[in-house]
Amino acid sequence: MRITVIGTGYVGLVTGTCLAEVGNDVLCLDLDASKIEILNNGGIPIHEPGLLEMVRRNVAAGRLQFTTSIEESVAFGVVQFIAVGTPPDEDGSADLKYVTAAARNIGRLMTEYKVIVDKSTVPVGTADKVRQAVMEELQDRNESIPFAVVSNPEFLKEGAALNDFLRPDRIVIGTEDARAIELMRNVYAQFNRNHDRMVVMDVRSAELTKYAANAMLATRISFMNELANLADKLGADIEQVRLGIGSDPRIGFDFLYAGCGYGGSCFPKDVNALINTARENEIDLKVLSAVDQANEKQKHVLLDKIVARFGADLNGMNFAVWGLAFKPNTDDMRAATSRVLIEGLWARGATVTAYDPVAMAESKRIYRDEPRLRYADSAMDALDGADALAIVTEWKEFRVPNFESLKAALITPAIFDGRNLYSPEFMRAQGIEYYAIGRR
Repeated sequence: MRITVIGTGYVGLVTGTCLAEVGNDVLCLDLDASKIEILNNGGIPIHEPGLLEMVRRNVAAGRLQFTTSIEESVAFGVVQFIAVGTPPDEDGSADLKYVTAAARNIGRLMTEYKVIVDKSTVPVGTADKVRQAVMEELQDRNESIPFAVVSNPEFLKEGAALNDFLRPDRIVIGTEDARAIELMRNVYAQFNRNHDRMVVMDVRSAELTKYAANAMLATRISFMNELANLADKLGADIEQVRLGIGSDPRIGFDFLYAGCGYGGSCFPKDVNALINTARENEIDLKVLSAVDQANEKQKHVLLDKIVARFGADLNGMNFAVWGLAFKPNTDDMRAATSRVLIEGLWARGATVTAYDPVAMAESKRIYRDEPRLRYADSAMDALDGADALAIVTEWKEFRVPNFESLKAALITPAIFDGRNLYSPEFMRAQGIEYYAIGRR
C-alpha cells in the first residue's frame, strides 16, 4: 500500500518506518526542513533503539521517503496518518492546531477518496473536528470527494517502540465506515498473521481508549509511590509489598515499581488532557486528579531526602546525578524528574555533575551553558568531587557499579536512589548510606 505519514516526531517516524518494514510504500511529511534534512542524510532526529538501522534499511530499499511538500504527501497515499504533536495548552487540554492544520491541507488538496487516520493522541471528539475541517475545505472548492476519518491510537513505549509496533498487543480502529475498516485491515495485515489483534469500535470509544490506558498505568504508578511513602513512615519495605500484591493475578506486577515519579511526553499530558475533557463535560475525575497531584509531589521526594540528610542550605555542595531522561533507552527529558531535582538543588545553592548515556545532548539544549551543571564522560567520572549521588533513571549500566570505587569517590558515601536499584542490606554491608523509595 501507498501510505502517507504526516509528522516525523516519535510516533510518526516509528509508524512510518515500521509500516515500510513490512512492505508498504511510505512517504513521511514534516514541515520542519531540518528534520527532513537529517533523515535524508541518513540520520534520525530522535533516539530509539534500533530505529536508525531500520530507517536506513527501508530508505535503501526504496520503501521509505521523506518530504517537506504538502502537495506530494496528499497525493501519495490513500491512507493519510496524522501523527503531529498535540502539546498541552495552558489549561491542560491538548492543543489540536497541528492536527486540524494537517486535516485542512488534506481537504484542500485531495482529488480522490482518502482515509484520514488520527494517530496522534487526541481527546474525544477530535475525529469530528478533523471531519469538519476537511468538509469545509472541500466546500470551499465546490468539491464532493468521499473520505473517512479513523481513530487509530498508538500504544508505543519509548525505548521499546519498534517491538510494540511490530508485535502489538492490540490494534484499535475507531470507525464505522466499512471501506475504511477494510483498508485499515490491509494496512495492518502483516501484524495479524498469528491471530487477529484488531479491535474495531466507534471512533469516540477509540479516542477514549488511548487516554484510559495511559491514565490506568499512571494510576498504578502513583498508587505505589504513595504506598512507598507510607512504607517509609511505617518501617515497611515496598519491594516486599510489591511482591505480595503483584502475585495476585488480578493485580499483576507491571507498573507497580515505586520511584521518584513518572514523566515523558505521554502520561503527564494525557492524564491532564483527560481531566480537562471531563471538566468540560461537568465531570470531576477525582481519582485522576489525585494521581496527577501525587506524581508532582513524588518528583520532589529525592530532594526532600537530600535536604533531610544535609540540611536546607546546600551552598557549596556538589551532587552527582545519574540519569537525565525520564526513563531508560530514550533521550526524552520532557517532564523528567531529573529537571525537578537539578533545579531544586540549584535553588538551595548546590551544583550538579550529571551523566546519562544518551540524554546529555538534550540536557545541553534545555539548559544551554548553565554554569551550575557539568557533564561527565561516564557514571564514575560524575562522582569525582561529589558530596553524594542521586539516581534518577534506571539505566542498566547503573545496576552493578564498582561500589568500592563509588564509596571512595564520594565525599559522603551516600546514595539517594529514586529507582530502588540496590538492596538496602547490601548497601549497609558496603558501608554506604542508602536512601531509597519505601525501602526499609
